[in-house]
Amino acid sequence: MTILYMRSFIFFIFYCFALTVTAQKIISDNLVQKNVVEYQKTEFDIEASIPFVNPYDQQEIVLDMVIKSPSGKSLTLPCYFLSGDKSKSFWKARFAPQETGAYSYNFQFKKAGKVVAKSKPKSFSSAVSQNDGFLHTHDYWTLRFDSGKPFRGIGENIGWEPRSFENPKWTFDYLLPTLSSNGANFFRLWMCPWSLPVAWKNVKHTKRYTNSDKYFNEGGIKRMDELVELSDSLGLHFMLSIDYHGAFIPAAEWKTNNYNKLNGGVATTPTDFFQMPEAKAMYKNKLRYLIARWGYSPAIGAWEFFNEIDNAVFTSKDSVLIPHHLITQWHDEMSTYLKEHDPYKHIVTTSISHRDIKGMNELPNIDLNQKHIYNHTNLIAGAIQEYTELYHKPYVIGEFGYDWNWDNVKPEVGPQFDFDYKRGLWYGMFSSTPILPMTWWWEFFDERNMTPYFRGVRMISDEMLAAGQGSFESVKVSALPLESYAVRCGDTYFVYLLNNSQNKISSDVTLTIAKTGSFQCKSFDPQTLVFNDLKSIDVHENELILQNVQLEKEHEIIHIFKVETSQKTVSKQQ
Repeated sequence: MTILYMRSFIFFIFYCFALTVTAQKIISDNLVQKNVVEYQKTEFDIEASIPFVNPYDQQEIVLDMVIKSPSGKSLTLPCYFLSGDKSKSFWKARFAPQETGAYSYNFQFKKAGKVVAKSKPKSFSSAVSQNDGFLHTHDYWTLRFDSGKPFRGIGENIGWEPRSFENPKWTFDYLLPTLSSNGANFFRLWMCPWSLPVAWKNVKHTKRYTNSDKYFNEGGIKRMDELVELSDSLGLHFMLSIDYHGAFIPAAEWKTNNYNKLNGGVATTPTDFFQMPEAKAMYKNKLRYLIARWGYSPAIGAWEFFNEIDNAVFTSKDSVLIPHHLITQWHDEMSTYLKEHDPYKHIVTTSISHRDIKGMNELPNIDLNQKHIYNHTNLIAGAIQEYTELYHKPYVIGEFGYDWNWDNVKPEVGPQFDFDYKRGLWYGMFSSTPILPMTWWWEFFDERNMTPYFRGVRMISDEMLAAGQGSFESVKVSALPLESYAVRCGDTYFVYLLNNSQNKISSDVTLTIAKTGSFQCKSFDPQTLVFNDLKSIDVHENELILQNVQLEKEHEIIHIFKVETSQKTVSKQQ
């Protein structure tokens, strides 16, 4: 009886083990659309029978799409949970091929890091696209698409859609087409309790979203889907600020933050958030979801961890609330996580207001550094030059403005805001930054009909990119008492002149040129969008002198000098 009992028990154990293994399986995986195109979204539906407690917790369970590209590159794409339970669940993969040709793939479930189920290998073929793909850093002046085409970002902040107490006009559906139709190609926005609250259970100041007891907020997810689709359709790229400083200030939004223990999180204080392994794991769950659901989109120009993290680190009197080394270590860990798990290698950044965090600018997986400048737009060009030379990576002014204080944003000072808006863009255009400074106060400038000003900025940017095929070089120019900046793009020189005074000014312009000869000259008025051909100018001893340039108060003009066609022909023959 004992032997019989032991045999029965062993059989029962093996039966249960076999049953468990059999239960953990991928039931089906299907390619949704049959025509797969490079750089465009391709979706896969996966049905599975895999037990789990929390399908969003990657320490418990993950579904990956394991891919072999036509060139032989191995990719791992995070997938995301849609619905279901431990007996039957539904998942989705969103993938945008970055190569043409035949791909092979399969799906793998892991539990606690161990593969528990695999699908059978399948394949698809990706057709060539007319699009340029994803943005990546290239040099101090430009970003580059997958196609190799150079790009400079031109746009503004659209921090959020209108809160419940603001004019309902300023939705993404209104603002983004307005930007696109006026030549802008870039914008920046926040995820926060009142706009795109994907990771917020408790929302505020909004009727667009409602509180949710789900791991991720369904309303935030839906609106994020719509935002990405709209941006893709308009050819716009955006910097997504995943968190903002107010959420980590004890007296502000911390009390409603998902990471707070009081709301079901794991951290007691903001400092805990930056150092607790459990809080970091929770944050990585969010990053994984962002990659899985929206990483496919070239519209995502950059992941930005924080808006103005220094405003959570310091008090108003600059006392330190959170140790610098914790902030830096956290950014190092999270940027490394993104680089390891985002198969598209989106640009990664974070931002400060005006106080540097020790060690942050040197982090290897932060692709571009960023700060915000208010009340001192005249410092933009110098700040960009200083930080690029100091840290040897691209630098961006993610926000700028005549004033940071909403109480001072009034129609009576509108002209000062307008002047500041315009010169900030041109300071960026003639500085070594791949994304031009982005103004705040999008509602105010929309009311003032300033968005059309982007047209002239875009026209000159396109000429610069075409002339030098993406190459830029700062050159010496003098036009005192006018402000002057100059760059060389190929054989073409661009000069920006600004009368930053209240009086009409006349001045000569002296530009240092790399070669002698004759140059065609034209001027461009960014307000009227009118080009005027000027007489040909000869260069002597590497100096081109344009005499008697007159500018009215607070006016600007662009001059473009190009080697005459006959001169280039002679040079080629020689």
